[in-house]
Amino acid sequence: MAWRDGKASGRKLSLFMASIVLGIAAVVSIQSFGENLKNNISLQSKSLMGADFKIDSNKEPNEKVLGIIDSLGGADAREIGFVSMAAFTGTNATKLVQVRGIEPGFPFYGELETEPENAGDLYHTQNAALVDATVMLQLGIKPGDSIKIGNISLPVLASLHAVPGSTSIFSSVAPPVLIPYKLIEQTGLVQTGSRVNYEFYFAAPGMNMEQLDNDLSNVLDNLEADLDTHTSTSERLGRRYDNFGKFLNLVAFIALLLGCVGIASAINIYIKGKLRAVAVLKCIGATKRQTFLIYLIQIGVMGLLGGIIGTVAGLFLQQLFPLLLGDLLPVDVTMTFSPQVIVMGLLLGIFMSVLFALYPLMGTLYISPLQALRIQDETKSKSGKAGLLVLFGIFCFILLFSYWLLRDWRYSLAFVAGIIITFSILAGVAKLFMNAIRKFFPSSWGFPARQSLLNLFRPQNQTLTLILAIGVGTFLISTLYFTKDILLAQASLESNVSSPNMILLDVQTGQRDSISNTIMQKDLRLIDDIPIVTMRVHSINGRSVNSIREDTTANVNRWILNHEFRVTYRDSLIASEALQDGNWIPTAQGTEVIPISISDNFADDAKVGVGDKLSFNVQGVLLNTVVGSIRTVDWSRMQLNFSIIFPVGVLEDAPQFRVLTTKISNEEASASLQQDLVRDFPNVTIIDLRQVITVIEGLLNKISWLINFMAFFSILTGIIVLLGAVRTSKFQRIKESVLLRTLGAKSNQILKILALEYMYLGVLGALSGILLSLFSSQLLAWQVFDSPFIPSLYPFLILFPAISLLVMLIGLSNSISVIKSPPLEVLRKEGK
Repeated sequence: MAWRDGKASGRKLSLFMASIVLGIAAVVSIQSFGENLKNNISLQSKSLMGADFKIDSNKEPNEKVLGIIDSLGGADAREIGFVSMAAFTGTNATKLVQVRGIEPGFPFYGELETEPENAGDLYHTQNAALVDATVMLQLGIKPGDSIKIGNISLPVLASLHAVPGSTSIFSSVAPPVLIPYKLIEQTGLVQTGSRVNYEFYFAAPGMNMEQLDNDLSNVLDNLEADLDTHTSTSERLGRRYDNFGKFLNLVAFIALLLGCVGIASAINIYIKGKLRAVAVLKCIGATKRQTFLIYLIQIGVMGLLGGIIGTVAGLFLQQLFPLLLGDLLPVDVTMTFSPQVIVMGLLLGIFMSVLFALYPLMGTLYISPLQALRIQDETKSKSGKAGLLVLFGIFCFILLFSYWLLRDWRYSLAFVAGIIITFSILAGVAKLFMNAIRKFFPSSWGFPARQSLLNLFRPQNQTLTLILAIGVGTFLISTLYFTKDILLAQASLESNVSSPNMILLDVQTGQRDSISNTIMQKDLRLIDDIPIVTMRVHSINGRSVNSIREDTTANVNRWILNHEFRVTYRDSLIASEALQDGNWIPTAQGTEVIPISISDNFADDAKVGVGDKLSFNVQGVLLNTVVGSIRTVDWSRMQLNFSIIFPVGVLEDAPQFRVLTTKISNEEASASLQQDLVRDFPNVTIIDLRQVITVIEGLLNKISWLINFMAFFSILTGIIVLLGAVRTSKFQRIKESVLLRTLGAKSNQILKILALEYMYLGVLGALSGILLSLFSSQLLAWQVFDSPFIPSLYPFLILFPAISLLVMLIGLSNSISVIKSPPLEVLRKEGK
C-alpha cells in the first residue's frame, strides 16, 4: 500500500526530498574532506617537517640543550632562521623575507621543490640562494640575479616552490629564502635583539616518537627549548584545520535542519490531503498501526533515497574544496571515499526524515472512520505526550549530532541554544506579522493587495516555513559577511591619519639618529621611537622560575616562565591601553623595588595582582619590581603593545634596541625608503603594514568565499522548500484561483495577488535574516572582537533585493500554469 500510494504521490514530495539531498550533500562533503585532510596530514607528517623530529629554540642553545642533542646522536642537520629585509640588486627591489640557513642533507623526507629541479642539491656547493617563486614572479627576478642579505650578496640559483617547515600563511607575509648554513654568520644579522630561531633536525625512523615526547618535552621546556616530533606536528595541524571544518559542518548542518523543517511542513500538508483516504482505509478494517506505517514507510524510503543521492553528491562536491582553499592547505590532498562518512550520510537521510515527519504523521493515528463521510477536515487533536516526546527526540538528536561534530558539550549546547533562539525569533516574526495583518487589516487597500495579505494566513499557508528557510539562509550569509568586515576593519589602519603603516624593527641604538634622518629626508614624519629591552622572569613573589616549573600543583602558565619578554619604558598610556587596577607611575629613580605596569593577560597567566613582586633577569642583572598597575590591552590593534612596561628612569642604560614607525602615503615612497634603508642598514627589518593587510584581506576573502559557498546551501535549501511548498499546496491554490475567476477575477489580478504574496514572504524573510545578523554581528564585535561595528551596505543593496525577487519569481513560475489554464481544464487535470 505504501508503494502504490507513494507512486501516485511521489511528485508532491520529490522537491522536499531534494532539500534533504542538499543538506546531506553539504554535511557529507565537509565531513569527507575533513577526514581526507587529516589522513593526508598524518601520512605526509614527515614531509611537512622534513625530519622525524627537531629541537628548536629562539635563542642560542645552552650547554644542557647541546648535551641532550649529543645524547641523541647529534643533529643530522642544523638551521638558523630569521626574518630580514632582502635587496635584489638587478631590480632595485626590496622584500621582507624569511631567511633560512640550512646544512646539506635536509630535508630527509620530502624534497625542495625548485625550478630547475636539481637546484636543491647545488645551492650549498655554489654558495647561492633559493628564492620563493612568487617573489621572483612579482619582482621580475630571474636565476642569475643577485640577492643581498645583510652584508653578503648571493646569486639566485632557482625559484623555490615548496620547502618543509614553511607555513603558507606566514610565507605570504615573509616568503622563504634558503641559503647555505655556513654563510649565516657572514650576513652580520645575528645581533642584540634579533629574533633568531635555532633548529636541529634528526632522522630517526625507528624511534618511538610518543616515548621521546614523554621523556624530553618537559625537560626541554625547562631549558627554554622545544621538541617537535612529526606526529605531534601533524596532530597540531590536524586540530587547526579540524576546528575550521567543524564550523563548516555546523553551517552544512543548518542547511540540513532547514530541509527537515521543509519535510515537516510538506508532510503536514501531505497528510491533510490524505485524511479522507486514511478514514476510508480504517472503514475497510485497517488499524491505526497499519495506516501509520504506510506513510512512515513512504517517508523512510524518501529519506533513504535522499541519503543515497546526497551522499553521492557530497563525495563529488568535496573535490572542489582543494580548489577553493588553494594554498591555505598544508598538504596536497588526495581524495578518497570514507566508508564511515558514506554510512553516516545514508543513516542521516533516513533518521532525520523520519524524525521530523513523526509529528505531522501522528495525525493519522487520530482520524476517525466517520471522517470519510464528513465534509470538514477536522481531526482529533494529537496526543500531547507523544508530541512532546517527538520534540524532545528532535532536540536530543540535534544536541548529540552537534556534539559529534564539535566534541565539546559547552559548544554543542551553545549551538543548539543559538539554533533555538534564531528559529524562535524568525518564527515569532512570522506569527507577529500574521497577527498584525489580522488585527490591522488594511480594508481600504485594493482587491489584489488585500487578497495577497489574506493568503499569508489562509489554511495550509507556508508563511512560517518559508520565513524560517529564507530568514536562516539570509542570516548566515549576512552574518558571515558582516564578520569579515569587522576583521578587515580591525586590520586596516588606512583610515587613521596618525596611525603608522611602516614599522622598523631591530634598530640598534647607534643607528637611531641616522635612520631618523633618512626618514625625515624623505619628507616623512617619525611617529614612534620605542626602546626595547629583552628580559626573562626570574622569580614570582620570591619563588624562582625553576622551582615553579618543578611544582606540579603550580598553575602559572608555562609561557610566563619560558618567554623572553620584549619590554619598553614610557611615562604615559597609549590609545590601545586602559588602566584596570592600581596607579600608573610614570617615573621611578633611585628605588630598590621598581613599580611596573603589566597587562591583564599577563596578570591572569602569572597569577599576580597589584602589590605582588616580580624579579627579572636583564642580561645577567636582576631587577626587583612590584606590580603597580594592571592594564587592559587591545591586542587586536595593529600597533606595538607590551605585556610589561617600566617607568622612565630605570632601563635607559640597559642593552637595548629600538623600534621606529612612520606613515607612507604610496607604493613609490615605500619602495624608495626601503631601498635606502636596506642599502645602509641591512640589519633593520621593515614591515609594511599595507602589505600585511593585503595578505590578511586575501586570506579572509578565500575563507569567507568557502563559508559563503556552504551558507549558500541554506539559501538553496530555502528555495527548494519554497518550490515544494508551492507544489504541495498547489491544489489549494487551484481551488482559490477557480473561485476567484468564477467570481469574475481576471488573470492579471490573480497574478498580482500571487506576486504580492511572494514578495511579502521574500521581503519579510530576507529582512528578518539581515536584521538578525546585524544584531548578532554587533554582539560579536562587542563581546569577541572588541571592535566598533560599521554595517556594510552589501546585504541591504544586493542580498535583500536579490532574495526577495528570487522568491517572487519562483512563486510565480510555479503558479502561472494554473492562471493561464481554464478552470474546468485545471480541475480535470488535478482530478485524474
